[in-house]
Amino acid sequence: MTFVSAIIELLGGLAMFLYGIEVMGDGLKNSSGEALKRVLEKVTGNVVVGVLTGCLVTAVIQSSTATIVLTVALIGAGVLNLKQAVSIVMGANIGTTVTAQIIRLGFVESDGGNWLLWLFDTDTLAPIALVIGIVLIMFVKKKSAKPIGDICIGFGVLFVGLNLMTSGVKPLIGTDVFESFLTYLSNPILGLLFGLVLTVIVQSSSATVGMLQTVAAATATAALSDPNAVVVTFAMAYPIIMGINIGTCVTTAMVCSIGTSKDAKRTGVVHIAFNTIGTIGFFIAMSVMQHFEVFGSAFWVRVVDGGGIADFQTVFNLLTAVILIPFADYLVKLSCFIVKDDAPQEIKHPELHTLSENLIISPAVAVSETSKAVAAMAGIVKENFKRGCQQLINYTEGLTTIINEEENELDLFADSSSKFMIGLSKNIENETENHRLEMMLQTVPNLERIGDYATNLDELGESLKKDGSSFSEMALKELDILTSAVNEIIDITVGALEENDLNKAEMIEPLEETIDDMVMLLRAKHTKRLKNGECSISSGLVFMEALTYFERASDQCSSIAVLMLAQDNQDILLNHHEFLHNMHKNGGMKYSEMRNARIKQYIDPLKGIE
Repeated sequence: MTFVSAIIELLGGLAMFLYGIEVMGDGLKNSSGEALKRVLEKVTGNVVVGVLTGCLVTAVIQSSTATIVLTVALIGAGVLNLKQAVSIVMGANIGTTVTAQIIRLGFVESDGGNWLLWLFDTDTLAPIALVIGIVLIMFVKKKSAKPIGDICIGFGVLFVGLNLMTSGVKPLIGTDVFESFLTYLSNPILGLLFGLVLTVIVQSSSATVGMLQTVAAATATAALSDPNAVVVTFAMAYPIIMGINIGTCVTTAMVCSIGTSKDAKRTGVVHIAFNTIGTIGFFIAMSVMQHFEVFGSAFWVRVVDGGGIADFQTVFNLLTAVILIPFADYLVKLSCFIVKDDAPQEIKHPELHTLSENLIISPAVAVSETSKAVAAMAGIVKENFKRGCQQLINYTEGLTTIINEEENELDLFADSSSKFMIGLSKNIENETENHRLEMMLQTVPNLERIGDYATNLDELGESLKKDGSSFSEMALKELDILTSAVNEIIDITVGALEENDLNKAEMIEPLEETIDDMVMLLRAKHTKRLKNGECSISSGLVFMEALTYFERASDQCSSIAVLMLAQDNQDILLNHHEFLHNMHKNGGMKYSEMRNARIKQYIDPLKGIE
């Protein structure tokens, strides 16, 4: 029963250990998301910069696989190219060793007199981290405190799991089964295969290294009281670490092969090639050195503990990266040879196809890419609305085809982006990013409606041509002024979205109120012309319907402006009608000046048309 209890304790500790890494990684991502986004966006074609970036990002999010998943998503988003991705992958292998260096703290033992050693003893460190974490989460009201609390909780749970694993291993030491198992692993080839298979099963190189550190630390402690105990030696440990390095590629291969672009698949190939070439080269070199007893025979059979394993993993990954950095271009060529290009297929508006689920692993980056995609949608809407205005005045069949194709792209993006943003919203804890995402989620339907009005105007132009009708000269002059105003308000709205510029958003409402007045004026004038028989009924009805679409497009711009302004003041959303009413009635000197300028620009010329 002692053996079974030890195994259960070991597995329970492993579960807590994995959960601790997950929680700590999530906290790190949420607390440093904006900085992470800025770092990734500034990656250049310089391989060394990319390696440092990959190292830093992986150290922050505590997972090389997560870094590669994010890199694959950014390739799809057009933020990174293949060469940049390759350098980040190289750096990810170095960054993942930070976890092992953190874990080594768990094997520090207090001597009872040194307060620093006492502090870093897991029996002290884990409870302190857990207490700090729960205080930050439950009692500190600031949202920024929760990610830091998660880091502390994850840190504490990690070390509690580490303690459980250590407790589970101790009863096994000295048993025939355990000693036979370690003897079995003394064969370098079997050790490498064991590390590979275990990492594939656990799906975490950090966890596998942590387990190895736990066993090594326990046997090192046992050797102090029993010189004949079977221990983890350096010669036994290094093949296992190399097997772990290859095993982590399996997860990468799965991530990079499912529903991704060619360059994403090539990134996976590069990671596998990089790890495999580095491991085989290092393994051969280490085997040769061991055979010729380089550094002396005692070096290879010395007892290795948790800290020694962390140090070897760091040196191994660092040297592999340094050696292979000059061959980055060849790795790119190899990946292109293995993953060949398909026949070229033109993707219309690739900027609308950048929102991959993989981006959600870093919410800050995902929100940034969503902003770019929504701004791109706004730009397409703007151009298509101008085409609709053109069709109303001078209809051509060729332009109808373009308008419908663009509208189809917009509809598909509206559906896919809304689903993406709803999924993303569940992973955002930063208040600013949450407000930004809420604004975009509600903005997309407004933009889609403006796109719909472009097709409505196109259909009105087509009906005019079929009926053989046309607008009077006076109506054409009026439409010219109105379309200029509506296209301008759409231009301002698109610019505000592209730059998240609240000053531009404030410029929208004075123009929207002016357009409402223009539409009322034009309806009155056109009704008078219909009564006097100055224009045909068919063209008159088209004119009146067109006014409705122009007014509605302007209203959608107003709604977007309110959503943008509400990012910094959520009360606006709860009382948006009252907000707009107060703005119209008493918007202050700035609003009055903008409003008067618009009246002179658009209302006065309309009144002058006789």
